[in-house]
Amino acid sequence: MKNHTFSSSADVFTWLSQFENLERGQLSKTFNLDQMEALIRIAGHPEQCAPVIHIAGSKGKGSVTGMITAMLEAEGLKTARYTSPHVTEDRERITQGNNFFEESIYLEAGEELVSIAEAYHAAKSRAGSVPEDDQEPTFFEYLTLYFFLCAQKAHCDVMVVETGMGGRLDATNMVNPLVSVINVIELEHTDVLGNTIEAIAGEKAGIIKQGRPVILSEQSPQALGVFQKAAASKQAPLYYFPEVADIQNLLLSRTGTTFTLHYRLPLSRSSTLELSIPIPGEIQAKNAGLALIAAKLAFPVLREQSIRTGLQDFTLPARFERIREAPVLVIDGAHTPQSVAACIDTFTTLYGKGGILIFGCVAGKAAETMARILIPLFSHIIITTPGTYKVSFPEKVYETFQALAAQGEVVLSFIKETDKAIETAVELGRKQGLPILGTGSFYLAAELRGHAYT
Repeated sequence: MKNHTFSSSADVFTWLSQFENLERGQLSKTFNLDQMEALIRIAGHPEQCAPVIHIAGSKGKGSVTGMITAMLEAEGLKTARYTSPHVTEDRERITQGNNFFEESIYLEAGEELVSIAEAYHAAKSRAGSVPEDDQEPTFFEYLTLYFFLCAQKAHCDVMVVETGMGGRLDATNMVNPLVSVINVIELEHTDVLGNTIEAIAGEKAGIIKQGRPVILSEQSPQALGVFQKAAASKQAPLYYFPEVADIQNLLLSRTGTTFTLHYRLPLSRSSTLELSIPIPGEIQAKNAGLALIAAKLAFPVLREQSIRTGLQDFTLPARFERIREAPVLVIDGAHTPQSVAACIDTFTTLYGKGGILIFGCVAGKAAETMARILIPLFSHIIITTPGTYKVSFPEKVYETFQALAAQGEVVLSFIKETDKAIETAVELGRKQGLPILGTGSFYLAAELRGHAYT
C-alpha cells in the first residue's frame, strides 16, 4: 500500500472505495471485530476521544441520529455525526452537526488513516500483532475509523454514531456509549443477521453495554423479549418508549409535524413539550421523541429551548423531502415494508390517493410485501432502477408488481433508465395534476434528488 497525499476530501473517499463494500453487494468477509480492534489499537483509540450515543435499528436510525445531533448542537456541544448511506455526496456520512467538517479536518484525518492502514499491513507479518489471515479491513471499517479520526482532530465534545448493519459485529461497536438507542426491528439483511425477528434483535442488542442505559422504540413482542433479556444480563437500565413517553395532538401538514410529547425519566420530574419538526410524518414524531429521551439520558442538563430549536431546524435529505412543485415530487428513502407503509400513510394523508409512484428497490428487499402495500394507492406506478451503487434487479421487481396488480387497477410501467423514469413521471404529473412519490431505496432517492437539482 503506497503512501498518499490527498488534495481534497473527495480523494480520501476515492481511496476508501477500493476496499470491499457490503453496500455494493460485496460479501466475502467472515464478520468479526478482529480487524477493527487492530485498527483502533494502532490508531491509539480515537473512538474514546469524546462521549458517544450509539444508535441501531432497522429503520429510522438516521433520523434519530440526526435529531440527537441537532439538539446537542443547539445546546452548544460540538457534535460529530456518523450516518449512512449518503444521499448526495460522501461527506454526508461524516459531519459536524448538520454541516461538513472543515476541509482541513477531512484531509488531516485522511492522511492519518492511510498511515494507520500501512502500519496495519506492516504489523500483519508480525505474529499476534493483527489478525493472521488474508482478509483486508472493509470500506466500512476504514470509514468508521476515518469518522473517529475526524471527530478527534476537530476536538468534538460528543459523537452520535449510527450503526451500519446489525450491531454486535458492526464496526461502530468499538464504543462504550453513554446511551444506546434501538429503533424498530424488521426482517432485513437476513443473509447476514438471521431470518427471524429474534435473531436480528439479538444482533442489534449487541450494542447494549454493561451498566449503560438503553432506550427502545416500540417493538414487537419477539424483539422486546430479546432486548429485555440482553439488558438484564448487562445490568443496563432499559427505557421502553411506550412506557416512559407518549405523543398527543399530532398534526401533519405539508411543511411538517407538530405534536405534544409527555415523558417521564428518573431523577427528573415529568415534562410536557410542544414540539415541531419540518418533516411530515407520525413516524418522525416518534423518532423525535426517541431522540429526545436518548439525549436527556445522556445529558440530563439539556435545556428545553435546545430541544425545541434543534428539532425545529432539523433537516435530513430523503426523509419525506419535497424536492419540487408543479408537480409535487416527494422523495423518501423507505426500503422496508414498515417504513414504506409509514411513508405511504403520510403521503396519502397529505396528498390523497391516486398519485404517481416511482419505485425501485435493491436486491434482497421485500419487493412483494411492499408491492401489496403500494399498488392499491396509486393510479400510475413506474418501476425503475434504484441507481447503480448497489445490485438490483428491476425487471424482477416489475414482474412482482405485474403479478399482483389487478387488470385496470393501476397503470404499471417499467422504465429501466432512472432519468427517463423521472422525466416520464414529471411530465405525467404535470399533465394530470397529480403528485409524485419516489421511494423504495435511498439510492433511488439520491437519483431523484440529483435530477431535481440539476
